Amino acid sequence: MAKKLLFIDRDGTLIIEPKGGNIDSWDKLQFFPHVFKYLNLIATELDYELVVVSNQDGLGTESFPYSHFQPIQDFIMKSFENEGINFSAVYFDPSFKHEKSPNRKPRIGLIKHYLDDPNYDVPNSFVIGDRITDVQLAKNMGCKCLWIHRNEGLGMKEITDTVEVLRETALALETTGWKDIYEYLKQLDAK
Repeated sequence: MAKKLLFIDRDGTLIIEPKGGNIDSWDKLQFFPHVFKYLNLIATELDYELVVVSNQDGLGTESFPYSHFQPIQDFIMKSFENEGINFSAVYFDPSFKHEKSPNRKPRIGLIKHYLDDPNYDVPNSFVIGDRITDVQLAKNMGCKCLWIHRNEGLGMKEITDTVEVLRETALALETTGWKDIYEYLKQLDAK
């Protein structure tokens, strides 16, 4: 039986995204409220493979070097692992939006291989993220999005469909937190 996936954004979804930029110092790191509790329940009770997919504008540049990013990223992943939450893969696109990289969300370059792999059930998988670009990514992949919509307008300049079209075609749930996501996925699992 093909495996369902949760493609999970990092900043604004697993951790709080700081105003004005990247998490390049320890004082900017805060985990999203209740993410450990509900993602642990998803990981232990439901049958989804967890994948992180995130845009990290300028990662590897002088203004956002790997040496500032990697220790914090390692700590984030170890924190989830310590709570029984394991990600099968982690993908970062370091490009800026003006570069229009095929790997930058909402484009599917980083995770396109899942579409071609019969071991994965992408149509019954979900993208979980805080930007409208995550909803666009879900549409581009042929699945649905569970949208943590807490900040109006994030990603508006990078979508190719209107918000209305994305709501109609790719949105399964619009919420402000992880409890609703867990309850939605649990209810689907019960069917």
